[in-house]
Amino acid sequence: MSVMVRDLPKEVRPREKLLQCGASALSDIELLAILLRTGTTSKSVLHLAEDVLAQYKDKGLAAVIHMSPQEIASIHGVGLAKAATVVAAVELGRRLSERAAQTIEKVEGPEDVARYVIPSLRFEQKEHFLAMFLDIRNRILVLSTISVGSLTASIAHPREVFREAIRYSAAGVILVHNHPSGDPTPSREDIQLTKQMMKAGEIMGIPVLDHVVVAGDNFLSLKEANCL
Repeated sequence: MSVMVRDLPKEVRPREKLLQCGASALSDIELLAILLRTGTTSKSVLHLAEDVLAQYKDKGLAAVIHMSPQEIASIHGVGLAKAATVVAAVELGRRLSERAAQTIEKVEGPEDVARYVIPSLRFEQKEHFLAMFLDIRNRILVLSTISVGSLTASIAHPREVFREAIRYSAAGVILVHNHPSGDPTPSREDIQLTKQMMKAGEIMGIPVLDHVVVAGDNFLSLKEANCL
């Protein structure tokens, strides 16, 4: 039988620790344990939280982003009520992160692009190819998803990008895509595609200003990396 949270010293119990030290002081398991609230008669809530994260131990907390309430509830000791609480908390965090990013109105460098797109791409398991359309003052008009690929590749064609650019009367385009592998290093295909897009942009009179690859919380600008 595991040691129950009630048997732990108060200062190391997840809820008390949060109140005393702040949420940032807690581990992923401790934060999840607070959401789950209770364990079972034979298992502490901390061990129950471990069981949830262990379902996809190679991905850790990120796996919870993609788990449905039913999938979480299937873990012994969780149930639908606790699963709904976890999913709601994850969704609330995602929305807050995305809304904070969307306060960025003007792009002054790849850091701004990364801050804008990472909240929505951070945990995606497939490659998403997006285009950020800017006005003449580099203000963001819209971020459009051009295509969603497999686990390892996305496919995009210049006509799809520049059809959207014309639609929004864009003065410039920044290409964006994610690497689910966690490594933002551009592939040879990424570089070739970017050069193809840049040539199309020259013809259309709508320049491709950069291509930013994001991977988790990391990013790489093909322009700054001298890949173009």
